[in-house]
Amino acid sequence: MAKSGSAKNTKNKAKHTKLMDKKKNKLRQEKIARKEKLKAIISLSKNRDS
Repeated sequence: MAKSGSAKNTKNKAKHTKLMDKKKNKLRQEKIARKEKLKAIISLSKNRDS
């Protein structure tokens, strides 16, 4: 017989998904920022050499 009441684990799953998405987005943004900083450094060094 099925249990009556609220569904099991739906709140935890939603919270976990939200937190994991937040973590993935943070890592993605850090990776993009790192690439931008490296591009800026490389362009500065190229400009100084020539």
